[in-house]
Amino acid sequence: MADSSDTALDLDAGLALLGYEGFRPGQRDAIETLLEHQRMLLVAPTGGGKSLTYQLPAALLSGTTLVISPLVSLMLDQVDALTARGIAATYLAATLGAEELRTRMRELAEGKFKIVYVAPERLAFDGFRSILHSLDCPLIAVDEAHCISEWGHDFRPEYMQIGAMIAEFPDARVLACTATATPIVRDEILARLGLGADSPQLVHGFARPNLALRVVEVRSRKDREKHVDLALAETLDRPGADRGTAIIYSPTRKLAEEEAARLAKAGWTAHAYHAGLSGGRRDKAQREFLEGRAEVVVATNAFGMGIDRADVRLVAHLAPPGSVEAYYQEVGRAGRDGEDAVGMLALASGDMPMRRHLIEMDVDGRAPDPEQVRHRWNLFLELMRWAEGGSCRHDAILRYFGDEEETLAGCGRCDNCTSLDNGQGADPEETSLIVRKALSAVARIHGRFGLQAAAKLLRGADDARLSAAGLTETKTFGILSDRSDDWLVRLLRRCVTAGWVDFHGGDRPVVILTEEGAAVMQDKHPARILLPSERSASDKLAAGTGVRAKSTISYDDLDEAGRDLFEALRKHRLTLAQTESVPPYVIASDRALRDIALLKPRTLDELELAHGIGPSKAEKYGVGLLDVVSEHNA
Repeated sequence: MADSSDTALDLDAGLALLGYEGFRPGQRDAIETLLEHQRMLLVAPTGGGKSLTYQLPAALLSGTTLVISPLVSLMLDQVDALTARGIAATYLAATLGAEELRTRMRELAEGKFKIVYVAPERLAFDGFRSILHSLDCPLIAVDEAHCISEWGHDFRPEYMQIGAMIAEFPDARVLACTATATPIVRDEILARLGLGADSPQLVHGFARPNLALRVVEVRSRKDREKHVDLALAETLDRPGADRGTAIIYSPTRKLAEEEAARLAKAGWTAHAYHAGLSGGRRDKAQREFLEGRAEVVVATNAFGMGIDRADVRLVAHLAPPGSVEAYYQEVGRAGRDGEDAVGMLALASGDMPMRRHLIEMDVDGRAPDPEQVRHRWNLFLELMRWAEGGSCRHDAILRYFGDEEETLAGCGRCDNCTSLDNGQGADPEETSLIVRKALSAVARIHGRFGLQAAAKLLRGADDARLSAAGLTETKTFGILSDRSDDWLVRLLRRCVTAGWVDFHGGDRPVVILTEEGAAVMQDKHPARILLPSERSASDKLAAGTGVRAKSTISYDDLDEAGRDLFEALRKHRLTLAQTESVPPYVIASDRALRDIALLKPRTLDELELAHGIGPSKAEKYGVGLLDVVSEHNA
């Protein structure tokens, strides 16, 4: 129950105290939700203003707020900014000298600070925990909370002790902040922090229409270098032009150093940055970047967390990262000032086997968990699917993160939107006709068969299932017989990306037509989409590599009723996970829950049709899952 004093907090006065003129969209709602419910998980992208959600309450509430963060650079920047506004703040980190650390610990014990930032490793020190217990701690904020998830892309073992520490402060409000929004990661955050399944989860702020997102296929190293040079010329003009900065992400340390050296030779003030460099070199690169003296940093993903420079005009990826989440977190470091910026992702033939190798690499001499390998490979395939998609790249990402309210109906800036606007795709009438024919096939097999069956129906292929269902007698049979099965499957995938078709992955994939898809099929809404090329990007990338992308997709959208059931199943999974003290994915994956939400099984046998639900899981968890389905459908 909320502290009665919360209702008396003057949020506008707190905002002015922190030096802001107004709230960004969603910030006031987030703060009010935290104060009302005492627990909250906030999901917002990098640069989305998450820090205000704990800074403002910390400034107004009595006592000392604790912020747990792995980012020393963020601690330093935020402490300096708060101190400049007259708010007593400090941070404790291993980078401080022994005497300075003792002084800050003593002042903390005396209650001199409104807010203290600490790295998660600090929680292991008995002296610090003892001081913390002597304080009035009104709020505990866990920044970069996805680091607690073994199922996420940036797991950090030191985060595992945070839940036990929070349990020692039952009266403190708790805020978890993350830029990773997949449901399985969000549920694991709540489970490991000991927060209830009913804790509010706010997802917002993922729309970044000022970013021009582009995907380019490169055939060689020189081809990739050409694209980088063109992007730098477009965004920064020339070396010394003082037009801002650029971050270039490299998949390897070696390539980061080579590319930085190449750009430096071309006249750019460029630095490499990766974990293998000395601390002095890394500090110099980061300092010169933050001060604007470095025009380009070529880095591995070790660079960027906590970096808050507003005038990054370009973020380029020399190869795809491991997931949509990682990509959007990194590309989101561009254009934080709201001005135009470019995000360029280069794809090459070696990317898929390289990513598979990285996923399967031993960690500390131990082979990775096979479930983790499968999960991370599916996350990578989601990014490949997004890269190949033919609809607005921004809207596809917003749908991926569940931020439907901010979809733009076309950003007008990404490569797909500009191609459509410039008439570079097929004739709009021809595109509309082809898409409507494709959607009519989905409507015919709605909820009965999968993507391949829809393609066969359009192709007019011989298929026993279609014959038995009487679909070979319909007007849709063979309506796109001049196209290959592969081309039709890629077209249908683009319809999924556009939000017109819900694609249900798993061993028995099923497709359904969405409400928006029905409107497009009936020519009530435009079919703004680029038709696939004769050969897909993923085919080109996988050619000769020995790695094949699966024809099924692990992420799909559900209709409104299905999404409601999925959320109910998530709450049930989280409650079970907390009761059994296991990660949520041990109970069931997101993919399994989406299967259940789509299939709505009534018996254990039907439940086993869901991906990943075998006899043992059905026996152990089946009755509870079926009860959730039954209650939801009552």
